[in-house]
Amino acid sequence: MLSGREVKLRINKLQKKILIILLFLCLLTPIGILLPAFFNTGDDWGEWSAQTVKELVGYIPKGLIKYSDVWKAPLPDYSISREDLSIVHRSGYYLVSGVIGATVTYIVMLLISRLIIRNGK
Repeated sequence: MLSGREVKLRINKLQKKILIILLFLCLLTPIGILLPAFFNTGDDWGEWSAQTVKELVGYIPKGLIKYSDVWKAPLPDYSISREDLSIVHRSGYYLVSGVIGATVTYIVMLLISRLIIRNGK
């Protein structure tokens, strides 16, 4: 059986690994904009509308039809203004969104790990 100190050390190591992975993934976020722009393939990767999905695969999945209007992005096109749609600015907004998402994920992970440690004593 592991002592409380050993459990904390293992969780701290896990937290550091997860933080490094999250930061690495944040750095990769602009690839979704850069590769389609580089290869001139249209919309950003995974940012397709229901109509674009229909054009790509021939139909619109039922789940996409059902849930496509449920969530509206707070910053459409990852931009503060419609006029500011340059690839450099959008890449920056993607990075900021990735960092915010990773930060929220990391904080939730910290809270869950603290609950596990507290309940394990």
